[in-house]
Amino acid sequence: MIKNQFEVLRSQYTTLYDLIIPKDHMLRRINEEIDFSMIEDELIDKYCLDNGRNAIPPMRLIRYLILKETYTLSDVDVVERSMYDMSFKFFLGLAPEDPVINPSTLTKFRKLRLKDTDILTKLVNLSVG
Repeated sequence: MIKNQFEVLRSQYTTLYDLIIPKDHMLRRINEEIDFSMIEDELIDKYCLDNGRNAIPPMRLIRYLILKETYTLSDVDVVERSMYDMSFKFFLGLAPEDPVINPSTLTKFRKLRLKDTDILTKLVNLSVG
């Protein structure tokens, strides 16, 4: 089940991002300059909207994959680094104290949700165009 997909849960600690992550940091610039809504619209039909347990937002999983490719990390490494790297948590839309996913979730996402899509090509076009 999918709810409002990408909103940062406000906590008393999210203001740390403004202090820790420089304004010119690459991940901050990607957040500000790339509109991912088209990708989200494409993925929405791969999920049930009204029943089942809550899904991890697909845009968050896409962002994990972006981090994985950008920093040349394995699934396990990108998830581990997301536990302590504040720039990763910021990019993922997580509050500093929020838990991260299980690495196997990325594999399932690629196999079940990205199968038969051209999402990754569209992401490249968004970032270059």
